[in-house]
Amino acid sequence: MLSTLKTLIAGSSARTEDKVKDAYAIELIEQNLRLAEGNLGGAKATLASLIQRQRQENRTLKSLNGRIETLTTRATEALASEEVALAEEAATAIAELENERHLREETCARLDARIIQLRAGVDAAHRRIVDLKQGAITARAIRRERDAQARLGTNLSGRSAADEAETLIKRVVDQDDPFEQGVILKEIDNSLSQQGIDEKLEARGFGPQTRSTASGVLARLKDKA
Repeated sequence: MLSTLKTLIAGSSARTEDKVKDAYAIELIEQNLRLAEGNLGGAKATLASLIQRQRQENRTLKSLNGRIETLTTRATEALASEEVALAEEAATAIAELENERHLREETCARLDARIIQLRAGVDAAHRRIVDLKQGAITARAIRRERDAQARLGTNLSGRSAADEAETLIKRVVDQDDPFEQGVILKEIDNSLSQQGIDEKLEARGFGPQTRSTASGVLARLKDKA
């Protein structure tokens, strides 16, 4: 039972984590891009430091070779002049310089290998970040498109502004006409008070006319003509 609960809790936690990642995918992409760019900046600084040291070592090596060459020339000339003591002293100095040169050559070799390796890593990281930036642009575009589609889908499936407007128009159009309602009420009142009979008889020409009518006016005009 306890094992089952642990499994369910782990599954729920994983689903929650997935939902959070989906909701904040763009933000997480941008954050990881910033971290990657920071790491690349650190690698570039290290590479620059190694290149600077390599150049210093090369300058020192060049200076050592110059000193060794000069001392070798001088020692050779001292031997030719039978200045053995000076030649031996020069030989001792040359040996020390050659030993130092050997150590610096080894250092330069290690620096060369490290620089080549780190430069390759920096180049690869740079290319990857460029690709990730392009991917981030695509991801943002897709997210905007999906958000727009989601809003459109909500409007189409739910009560949209167009639906609301249509309902209001129908409500106004379907309202009772107050003028027509007044006429109907008058007709009802007339029928109840028997006034409607007088109007009907008058309209048929029975009895005196209390109101002018189009037919009466037309008859009067004919008589005058």
